[in-house]
Parts: sequence; structure tokens; C-alpha cells
Amino acid sequence: MFVDKVSIHIKAGNGGDGALSFLRDRNTMNGGPDGGDGGKGGDVVFEVDKSNNNLVDFYYQKHYRAQNGENGGKRHCAGKCGEDLIIKVPRGTIIRDKETGRVIADMFYFDDRKVVLKGGLGGRGNQNFATSTRQAPAFAETGVKTKEYEVVLELKTIADVGLLGFPSVGKSKILSVLTSAKPKIADYHFTTLSPNLGVSSYGGKTFLIADIPGLIEGASEGKGLGFQFLRHVERTKILLHVVDIAEVDGRSAIEDFKVINEELKKYSKTLLEVPQIVVLNKIDLLDGDFTKVEEFKKEYGKDYKILTYSAATRENEKELLQAIVETLSNLPESEPLPAEIFELDKRDFTKFEIIKQGNTYELVGDKIDEIIRGVNLSEPESFAYFQSRLTNEGVMDSLKKKGMKDGDFVRVGTFEFEYWE
Repeated sequence: MFVDKVSIHIKAGNGGDGALSFLRDRNTMNGGPDGGDGGKGGDVVFEVDKSNNNLVDFYYQKHYRAQNGENGGKRHCAGKCGEDLIIKVPRGTIIRDKETGRVIADMFYFDDRKVVLKGGLGGRGNQNFATSTRQAPAFAETGVKTKEYEVVLELKTIADVGLLGFPSVGKSKILSVLTSAKPKIADYHFTTLSPNLGVSSYGGKTFLIADIPGLIEGASEGKGLGFQFLRHVERTKILLHVVDIAEVDGRSAIEDFKVINEELKKYSKTLLEVPQIVVLNKIDLLDGDFTKVEEFKKEYGKDYKILTYSAATRENEKELLQAIVETLSNLPESEPLPAEIFELDKRDFTKFEIIKQGNTYELVGDKIDEIIRGVNLSEPESFAYFQSRLTNEGVMDSLKKKGMKDGDFVRVGTFEFEYWE
């Protein structure tokens, strides 16, 4: 089964909690704080798998989680960091956020490696909070907890040359004779149900050819095999538009060519900007009567490079390969599709918001989450530390500017306290 679009769930590892511990041994009954830090959670990393051209594995396995960081221990022992989760995808896979549709990563190059989700930071153990006035801190930070995200993997085959045309015009046969690929070949429609790839070379230049499953009128609207395969045309440098000039199936070669280009235009107007070499295939079946060839050239010869060819006898194969190499040589190197790459789970620990409701001021935002992380607000010493953080980082000044006065209340999550200067 060929799968080129699938949704999966990914989650980076949680950070391990910092330890709340005090030194205890046979010689020390009331030692200082020795709680170690928690380990960082594992990242979710996508890498290109050079040997794969199918997303089928993700059809069966939908959930992927990186390893959590371990908690800190006593005697200043830090927790072990969680292992990164490496997810291998075919080259050409675009990763999108399911909720927004925005591109997270474009796995375009063979050596691409993208960190899509970063693991949560480990919490600090209580040894970090000891001061001259707070010698036995009875609190430690929890590790940062990560969120699960749903992403869409969409494979857009990257090839130098794309074979395009109606079903049964001979695309698979052409791929098999120009490369070492062994696609399924038969005299019925939709023999090819997934893009087949093969490598060819001529004149010292090597290039990758993709056989795109046959299109029919209405493909851009989902008919036949649908527009699902048109996405694989987007990344090719040039198109070999294959036409059955012998009209074996009774269709007009001129009309076939027109219909396919109309489908490209409906799907994406930029596809018509991809250079096309028109290959009039099956000339061995014309019995020497090239009237149809001349009629086709009269119709489209001014706008396209047109070559006659026979995949069965390999007639004019040298001319075809030469035309491919010359066209590729005049084109710039391929680049990833232009996209606004953005980060999942990106947090800004400098920002917070104050929501006023009567005489109550609620604090929300990444900055507040970072300050309160692991703080036990019901424990006096821990609460004092929390208040000092609010003061030192400008939160209290912002509250006063909002109008907070003695006797008003401050709410953080489910905890609420009364303010007095």
C-alpha cells in the first residue's frame, strides 16, 4: 500500500523533577540541601530516510513519544536526560501542524535533520535555592511538561524528471527502459498506483525520474486516482509529458495533451511553469504514417519541445536523453518550497498577562508558568521565594500600574492570596 499523506501524534519528553532532599548520613543529621536537578526530556527529531519513498509505516503507528527526563536524586545527583526520538521520513516529506496547517519542516535534502519538538527542561533541585537567609529550602522545581501535537506528514516526491500523462500511454515502460527501475507494466488503466523512481544517466549527468500515476480529466477535482498524486508533480524540475500518438485507446492525442495541462492549471497555475518535453510515444505502431505526428506538432510545436519515441523499440532514445540533460543543465538547483517555517510549542518566558476582575488580578502566561513551576504556595518559605520572583521580575510593578492596592487579591492558577504592601 502506498501512503503519501497521514496524520500522527508526537510528544517530546517531559523534564524530570528536581529533588527535594537534605544531606543525611551517620555523621550528619541535619545537613544542607542536596537535591539534584531533573534531566531534560528527549527531543522529537525528524530525519530523511534515503531508502524509503512511502509513509505507510505511519498509517499503522500513530503515536510517537520521546523519553522523559529522569528525576533528580539526593546527594546532588542529576537525573538522566531522556533519549531523543528519531523519526525517519522519505525525502520530500512536508510536516505541517494539523491545527493551523502551517509548515513546521520541509525534509528536502538527503541530510536534513530537524528538531520539531524540544524536550522539557529539567527542574532544579532544592540545592539551587539555598541562600544565606534561606539555608534549608523546602521546595524544588518540577520539570517542564510538554504537550502532544498532531502533525500531518505529506510526501511530495522530489525528482529531476516527472513522467506525466494519461493512464496506459507508456510512462512505466519508459521508466523501465531509461532506468533500472522495475515498475508494474500492463495494458490496463492505473497499473501504477504510486510514484515509481528510477535513476538514469547520460553524458556524465545522473538524474532521478519519477513515474507519476496516470491522470484523467477531472483529476484536480478528485476523479480517477484523484489529485492526491498531483502533489508529486510540484517538485520535479522538468516534466516528460507522454502522449500515445498511436491513439491505441481511441482517444485524441491532441485532446489528451490539452486535458492534462488543464488539470495541472486547475490544481496549481505554477505547475504550467515547469518546463515540459512532449514525448510522442508508440511511434512503432504508426506503420510509417506520421500524419498524427505532424498534426500534433502543428498544434503545439510553437510552444513545446516535441520528440517522437518508442519505448518498445527504444527508437530515438538518444535524442530523448540528450534533450533531458540539456534542459536540466539550464535550470537552477532545486530548493525547498517557500514556506514560513514556525516552531511548535514555542514559549516566550518574557511575556505575561494580567486579567482584572473586580478587585482580583489573575496572572497568566509563560512567564508566570515558569515562575510558579514547582513552587509550593502553601509552604511559607516557598511562597516567600515566589513573591521575591514576582518583585524581581517586574510583575508586582505591573500589578500596581493596573491599579492593585492593599486588600486586593492576586490569583495564580487555583491559588489566591491577598496583597498588602
